Amino acid sequence: MSVAVVTDSTAYLPAELVEGYGIHVVPLYVVLAGRSGREGWDIAPDDVSRALSVRGQTVSTSRPTPGDFVAAYRKALDEGADQLVSIHLSSELSSTADAARLAASQVGEHIVTVVDSRSAAMGSGFAVLAAARSAAADADAATVARSARETAAATRTLFVVDTLEHLRRGGRIGSAAAVLGSALAVKPVLHVQDGRVVPLEKVRTSARAMHRLVQRAVEFAGEGPVSVAVHHLAAPERAERLAAEVRDRLPQLRELHVSELGAAIGAHVGPGAVGIVVAPFWREPDEASQPTGG
Repeated sequence: MSVAVVTDSTAYLPAELVEGYGIHVVPLYVVLAGRSGREGWDIAPDDVSRALSVRGQTVSTSRPTPGDFVAAYRKALDEGADQLVSIHLSSELSSTADAARLAASQVGEHIVTVVDSRSAAMGSGFAVLAAARSAAADADAATVARSARETAAATRTLFVVDTLEHLRRGGRIGSAAAVLGSALAVKPVLHVQDGRVVPLEKVRTSARAMHRLVQRAVEFAGEGPVSVAVHHLAAPERAERLAAEVRDRLPQLRELHVSELGAAIGAHVGPGAVGIVVAPFWREPDEASQPTGG
C-alpha cells in the first residue's frame, strides 16, 4: 500500500526534500498591499519584509480552503497513493488543520489521516520529513502518522524577534506580554509549547538572546543524533552565524537546514526574526538498537 504525505506551505521544507520524497504542499494565503496570493507561489518572503517596513502597512494570512486540500488529496490519489497522511501547522495558531479535516471528510476519513503538529515552520517540517521517510520505507499509514506525531512531540522550536508587535497584532502572543517586553526593552527567547507561542526566558540584549538561543538548542539536543533547522526573515547573516555555532556545538548533528521563513509565518514574526528547531534524527525502527555514533 502506497502512502503519500501532504502538508501546508508553513512547514518550510527545502525544495529538494519536497521533490525527492514527493511531498504534496498546499499553500496558505497572504494578503498585503491590497493583493492576495499563495505563499511561496505568488508572495515571497521579500514581499512581506518590504510591506512590514512601511509604516501603517499590514499583512494578514488565511488558511487554505477545504477545496484546496480536496484537490491536493485527489491529485495524490490519482498519482497512485492508496492512503494519505496530512500534517499541518498547529491548530492553536491557524485553522489550517480544520480545513484539512473538512477535506478529509469529503475524500474519505478512512483514506486521509490528518495530524496536527502542534508546532510551526520546521517544527512541523521535521514531522513531515519523518512521515515521508517512513512512507518511503514502505510503512503503512498508521505507522507514517505515528512517526509524524512522535517527531513533532519531541521537537523544540525556539526563536527571537526584533519586536513583539507583529505577534501581538496577529494574536499569536498576549498583548500584556508584548507591551511589557517593549516597555522594559526585553528580548525574550520564545518557543512553541502545546501549540502556542510563549516566552521561554527573558534577556536584555539581542546579543544575549542569540547566545541563549544556541545554548537552549544545545540543551534540548542532548546526546542523541539530531536534525536542526535555522530559520530567519531578512536576516541571512545572523542565521548563518547561528548555524555555524550549532555545527560547532552539536557533534551528533545529522542534518542542518538553513532557510528563510515564508510569508505566512514571516508576517507574524517580522523582519530580523531568527529561530532554531531541534528534532530527533529519524531512523527506521529497526535501526533503533544500532549504534548512533560516527
